[in-house]
Amino acid sequence: MSTRPRLTPAIASVRSAVRAGLSSFTPAFLPSADVLVLVALSGGPDSLALAAATAFEAPRSGIRAGAVIVDHGLQSDSADVAARAARQARALGLDPVIVTAVIVGAEGGPESAARIARYSALAAAAHETGAVRVLLGHTRDDQAESVLLGLARGSGLGSIKGMAAQSGIYCRPLLAVARATTVQFCADSGLQPWDDPQNYDERFARVRVRQSVLPLLERELGPGFAEALARTADLAREDSDALDRFAADQLEELADHAEAGISLAARALEHNPPALRQRIIRATVLAEFGVSLTRSQTLEVGRLVIDWHGQAGVDLPGICVERVGGLLHFRSTRG
Repeated sequence: MSTRPRLTPAIASVRSAVRAGLSSFTPAFLPSADVLVLVALSGGPDSLALAAATAFEAPRSGIRAGAVIVDHGLQSDSADVAARAARQARALGLDPVIVTAVIVGAEGGPESAARIARYSALAAAAHETGAVRVLLGHTRDDQAESVLLGLARGSGLGSIKGMAAQSGIYCRPLLAVARATTVQFCADSGLQPWDDPQNYDERFARVRVRQSVLPLLERELGPGFAEALARTADLAREDSDALDRFAADQLEELADHAEAGISLAARALEHNPPALRQRIIRATVLAEFGVSLTRSQTLEVGRLVIDWHGQAGVDLPGICVERVGGLLHFRSTRG
């Protein structure tokens, strides 16, 4: 930028979050002389604030910072929007600046298909440039929306733990920052963010949550509701991660691999609390057969452990689970 913005509370807040995010992983790579991170930049206020703050903070941490812009091709002016975001990235001093066009399929609906295409492009850009992290602009409001959508699915801790601050190569430094702060950051910095019209398209569940549900809950239950949801996500993630680790440890001890499948000791499973037992069953099927079980399927298998009276096995997609003596045996039924 040709002029340096004054340090306002919004600018200070976003920069501080980015600085903390960068410091969370740099010790693993420094003192390498060529550590590169890429900002996933759409041109919207969240990612633009992230890009500007990263351009400021990264060099002070001895890190190179670039940007990757994904053109989803879903709107008639998408190429122009991508080109504008690229110009903004270069003006901020980010280098390299990569623009990549993707073809969005139809699997799982438009939101899911766009997300799959986007993350594939981001991963490819990181691989091609050698970037150690891709920074994503998700805010506290995005986290709150994720928790509400997870509650609507009713899938337990896994559905309300929201997004992780760090997941593989992806880092989300702004998860504790409100969306209003990123908007103010852009205004204070003289940056002109892109206003995505899809953010107002109420065909999408997330848009309905953002435009209608969260504002209503804030009004009726008081300010700070979004922050409370984000805090709930942190707590749920801690508990869920701990249970997953316990389940993985137990599975390693209980599993008996054979050519025809895998067996678990039923008595040992029975002595585990339900949350842990069901995780072990799901983890076994996913690891051995690549199948994700629903809750009802998991409970059916669990009955062979806690309500065993000689009944027949349970048929799952491509799998049969039977109790043979003291063992719960999982085998493939695919030819």
